[in-house]
Formats: sequence, C-alpha cells, structure tokens
Amino acid sequence: MEKTFVIIKPDAVQRWLIWEVIWRFEKKWLKLVAMKMMKLSDAVLREHYSHIVNKPFFPSVSGFMQSSPVIALAFEWVDAVESVRNMCWITSARKAAPWTIRWDLWMWYQCNVVHTSENTDDAKDELARFFNPEDFFDYDKAEYMHIYSEDELS
Repeated sequence: MEKTFVIIKPDAVQRWLIWEVIWRFEKKWLKLVAMKMMKLSDAVLREHYSHIVNKPFFPSVSGFMQSSPVIALAFEWVDAVESVRNMCWITSARKAAPWTIRWDLWMWYQCNVVHTSENTDDAKDELARFFNPEDFFDYDKAEYMHIYSEDELS
C-alpha cells in the first residue's frame, strides 16, 4: 500500500468544502489514515514551497496559506499518489479536466482547493513534514474484502 499527502487549502476550509473533498477520496476507496487541522508556520511554508520560495509571488502564496487553518490528510491505497493526482488534476484549475476536484470547486489560481503530492518521493517528504509517526492509524477496512481480490490488496 502507498500513502499520499493532501492539504485542504484555506479557500476550501472557508467555503465549507472539507467534507466534500474527503468524501470524494473515500468514495474512491482511498483510506484516510491521518488527519490534522493546523495553522501553517513560515518555516513549514518555506520548506514545503522551497521550489518557489525565491519567486516574486511566494509572499502571496504564503499569505494565502496562512489566511486560515488548513486540513492535512494522509490517504493510503494502491497507487495512492497517482489516484489522488488524477482526482484533483493539475495545479492550474482552469485547465483541469472536467469533473475533477479542482475543476468542480476552484475559484481562482491559488484558490484551487487542495495541494497533493506529485510523486511518491514528495509524498514521503510531505507526510514526514506534517505528521509524526504516531499520527498514522493502521486499520482494516472491512468492505475491502467484499470488493477487492487478495492480490489487489497486496
């Protein structure tokens, strides 16, 4: 099983979309294994967005991400990173595929509802940045045995 990281951004928190976003992932059988509401610090944002920290628009991104609490999530499933990316699509919500989370719920470029890990290496780094090992829960989803074969679950 693979884990991936998602942030429900301030625009979604303020627009009461937290459960809409979580519901969409759970509806696709991704298992929620960690969740935390938090206010992001300058240090965390500088590390998380290190690839844009020297860009002129970084202060705007940082201000937006600190404008409200966010919800940090960890989901687990086979190919979790790719599944979540496909459900959310690309960062530019205006160019997102129809019926994806960003296409359905976005308001403006930086108000694109969620951040998702781009690949498995990023997912590992981001999960470690936002969660401690004791924040994760390991549990069986009873319905999986009725839906998936044994080889699909391994």
